[in-house]
Amino acid sequence: MVDIADKAASARRAIAGGRIVMQPETLALIERGGHKKGDVLGVARVAGIMATKRTAELVPMCHPLSLTHVAIEFDIDAANNAIDCTVTCDTTGQTGVEMEALNGVQVTLLTIYDMCKAVDRGMVISDVRLLEKSGGKSGHWQRD
Repeated sequence: MVDIADKAASARRAIAGGRIVMQPETLALIERGGHKKGDVLGVARVAGIMATKRTAELVPMCHPLSLTHVAIEFDIDAANNAIDCTVTCDTTGQTGVEMEALNGVQVTLLTIYDMCKAVDRGMVISDVRLLEKSGGKSGHWQRD
């Protein structure tokens, strides 16, 4: 692990995104709330929040962080039978929260897959990426 003892604490934010593509019938089932396992997006949101808080347990060189805020948003893209997920993580600390945001996206999308795999095994998770980060020595960065 990198020594961060001499780094100044600062407000830090990371925003990551990803997408899951599925059959039209699967997306309609999620939108209707008719899935027999329950509220797919609600459960996925909780799973994603839990994942952000446990990132250091899964990624060996990550520092454990005290998150001050986590938000998970969904955008349904009916034209492409997809759900876009955006995770925003905030902390005040000595290291960034990019890994927490990225882990949150992955687990959120995996939870959607898990809950819907009985009706659609062909779903595709893609485009998981950092969208924006701010704070710390390197300052602000945003994907074009």
